[in-house]
Amino acid sequence: MDQTLVPLWDEMKAEIDKWMEYIGENAEEIVKRSPLQVGVHNHVRLEYINGRVTVTDEIPEFDQPASKMRHGVEMLTDAGIRELVPELAAHMRHILNTQHPAVTDYYFTFDGVFQTPDGEVTERILEHVDEAKKKLLLDRIDAYITEKLLEGQNPTEPLDTFFLARHLLNERLDPELDAGRICMVFDKIQQLNKGTSHLGEHRGHLIRPLRRFAENRWLPRYFEREGKEWEPVYRKKSDFHPDESEEGMLELINYTAALILKYEPSYSRGLGVTLLNCAAELGSGQARLMIREGSGTLPKEAVYSRDDFAECRANDVFAEVGITLKRESEEAYAGALRFVTRLMKLGFPKSYQIKLKSSAKQWLPVKGLDKSGTHRFFANALAYPNLHPLLEEYARAAMETYEWYLDTEGEKNCMPGSYAVFGLGLTDRRYFSLVEDYMKKVDEEHQSVQNQFTAAFIQHYGVNEETLPTLVQCMLHGSDSMKLKIKAEVEEERNLACLAEQSRGLQDYQVEHLIDLIWGGTDKLTKIAAKAQGTSKALFSELLQLAGRPSA
Repeated sequence: MDQTLVPLWDEMKAEIDKWMEYIGENAEEIVKRSPLQVGVHNHVRLEYINGRVTVTDEIPEFDQPASKMRHGVEMLTDAGIRELVPELAAHMRHILNTQHPAVTDYYFTFDGVFQTPDGEVTERILEHVDEAKKKLLLDRIDAYITEKLLEGQNPTEPLDTFFLARHLLNERLDPELDAGRICMVFDKIQQLNKGTSHLGEHRGHLIRPLRRFAENRWLPRYFEREGKEWEPVYRKKSDFHPDESEEGMLELINYTAALILKYEPSYSRGLGVTLLNCAAELGSGQARLMIREGSGTLPKEAVYSRDDFAECRANDVFAEVGITLKRESEEAYAGALRFVTRLMKLGFPKSYQIKLKSSAKQWLPVKGLDKSGTHRFFANALAYPNLHPLLEEYARAAMETYEWYLDTEGEKNCMPGSYAVFGLGLTDRRYFSLVEDYMKKVDEEHQSVQNQFTAAFIQHYGVNEETLPTLVQCMLHGSDSMKLKIKAEVEEERNLACLAEQSRGLQDYQVEHLIDLIWGGTDKLTKIAAKAQGTSKALFSELLQLAGRPSA
């Protein structure tokens, strides 16, 4: 080596050693979190810019502008880079052979960025594949799929899904991706985690690598990207001619599009439609069918119905139900309700919306609800008393925690079944139990329309011994921002006794939440209890004790 490079070489080696020592500190504990992780780091990047050596595992997400050269800083020549790169590669190989196995993944790259008089030069210094680790990982993937998914009955860990999804789409692990196996595995993960609070997290871990595969590898392979950055247009490459080997890839792209359209935010739907259109252009009959009719997994009679009263059409890919009413009548709404309810029972996406064509425009007497087609359909149907049992049947089939109507967002988010439950709950006391069951499924962290329903419920029925059990469930699942003015009514001795009875068996934080909503906090209730007499004083004291606070 040129002696003038020795000080720089020593500095580079010292920075690499320091970085490797740093990342190795917790590596062994990190890989214990999941059997599908055999190493923590898969990349290191050395930079020599403006006379400084830095080492990092961060890969720039976008192309960075070249750094400005400071005056008087010594730069590397091409000859100097050619001398340093082999030495850097040898040093890294030595580290890889002597470090703890958990530090680096089976595939590891080492890149260098060097500032020269002609600009920045990027070099791949080392590309390393640990075949033993690779085989270990492949064996663990097969075992996990068999034991945890195919033979498993329990929800799985989101972190395992995070790694598994990326492994199955990694062409370094499997150059010929098995689209059918990937789709089957991803479906099984969703099935095992259905109804859990982590289902959305699992879906996110599945969709993100699928999306990256589609955007970064599949589309560029067959299409030229044109148009604006935020509104691209894809033109099929003229020299591409699909053959039978493309069928598996098309299946995977159609599956990716379906997940994006069903579960990603509305701003992502454009990509889902683009993928289906591109797949259709490459000859995918499945893509054309999905655009027109849906996934095809539901019976034809379940996704299309037509009679003298209404025409109903459902597309589970777009998670939409189109309802055209030919006549505003009980029969028309009855048929449409049965159509939608059957869809819910057959596995149609619970997060969906109704596109309604109807001359009637009824709305529920609940402030703050979005005036959507879905809302209008159920409010219209509520006008027919004979349909109330059908509305309850629909609501019980549709209610699902962590699912939402697609035509609501933000503070107007609604769990499926909301409109039917709210309408029935404000129409007849016989549906109080339905309201209570609904409230127990509400995710109050991401939905607040139950607050407005609770206010409407109080205004309609008042506060009394009959309404308090339902009202307590509404309050328990309402947000802290709920504004109630029921203090005077609750303090009536009969109502106070009923509240105390309903509070027994609750967690102390739940009772405290009730106290906050009614009295504004336990401190205020303590002052009220101190001035109370007789039975009321005893009931106030019991509530405070149930909330984990000292009695007055």
